[in-house]
Amino acid sequence: MVEPQASRPYMPGYGVLPPEEGTGLLPWSWARERLAASHDYWVSTVRPDGRPHAMPVWGVWLDACLWFSSSLGSRKARNIAGRADCVVTTDDALNPVVVEGRAEVVADRAGIAAFLDALNGKYETSYGIDFLDPDVNGTFRVRPVQVFGLREGDFTGSPTRWRFTSAGPAT
Repeated sequence: MVEPQASRPYMPGYGVLPPEEGTGLLPWSWARERLAASHDYWVSTVRPDGRPHAMPVWGVWLDACLWFSSSLGSRKARNIAGRADCVVTTDDALNPVVVEGRAEVVADRAGIAAFLDALNGKYETSYGIDFLDPDVNGTFRVRPVQVFGLREGDFTGSPTRWRFTSAGPAT
C-alpha cells in the first residue's frame, strides 16, 4: 500500500503553525494506531433530504479501511445506499482522527469472515457468520479519501491531513 501524503490542513483563524513548526506533521502511523485502538467510532452520513445523521458503532481498522456493521434497515445503512460519502471519527475528541471516505457494502463471505474475526478479537465477542447475514445486516468498508488528525497537547502545531491516491492508504 502507498503511504498517504501529509500536509497541514487549512484552518483559518485558529493560529495553526506552518508544517515545520510545533510538533510538525504527524506520521501516518499515529493515525493508524488510533484508528485501530478506538473502541467506538462515530459514523456520519447524509439523509435523502440533506440533513446529517450520526451514530456510534463498533468497528475495526482492517486492510487500510474502517469496517463496521449495521442492520440494512438502519438510517445509516439506508443513507449509505443513497450516497456512499461519509465521515467516520474515533472516540477520542482530544486526539481525534477523522476519516472522510466512501462506504461500500461488503457481500463476499471471505470479506465478512475477515471482518468478523477482527471484530470478535477486538471486542472479545463470539459472533458467528450468521450474525452478519448480508440479507439482513450490512458489513460496510469505508475507504479513506482523506484523514485529519491532531494532538490536544499541540493544537496549533500538530494538525495533519493525509490524502490518498487511488491506490489507497497504507495499512
